Amino acid sequence: MARYSAFLDACVLVPIALADTLLRLAEAGLYRPLWSDRVIDEMVDAVGMIHPELASGPARSRADAMQAAFEDACVTDWEELVAGISLPDPDDRHVVAAALQGRADMIVTANVRDFPSEILDSMGLEAQHPDEFLLNQLDLEPDLTIATLHRQAAATRRPAITTKVLLDHLARCGVPGFAAAAAPQLWRGI
Repeated sequence: MARYSAFLDACVLVPIALADTLLRLAEAGLYRPLWSDRVIDEMVDAVGMIHPELASGPARSRADAMQAAFEDACVTDWEELVAGISLPDPDDRHVVAAALQGRADMIVTANVRDFPSEILDSMGLEAQHPDEFLLNQLDLEPDLTIATLHRQAAATRRPAITTKVLLDHLARCGVPGFAAAAAPQLWRGI
């Protein structure tokens, strides 16, 4: 099991291509994913708002599949920590509280500005944009990261896609730097 833990904010779990990449890299052992039930509920609600046809069944099924695949990912008993955390957006305090309770090394979020380093540093945490996080995974384990992307593309149906098309999807999901850096390395992991 990976010793490095990353708490995944709901915003990085909503886009399916991005969430799938993050979770497949965790499954490959590059890091240990963490989240809370509240983050999962926020993800399900956001998916339902964006895609109302997925609101009831598919979004919840996706959350259940995540919980089953990563049985130790869900952090509990974080609620008491919320009161001692001060952030620009008080609604984000639950993320930091759960990350602390889960002993995360980092928070992966598209909303990095909501998690100022001057606050997180004192708690031993860092917030990182998913683009930077994935670029770091590519730098640390290029063969495994690219092989994981190839497996993800091969497993994608309706419609079937190539790894290059997957990278295009990821770029649109907010990780264009990672997509650009991974593209010339697609020969790896074949």
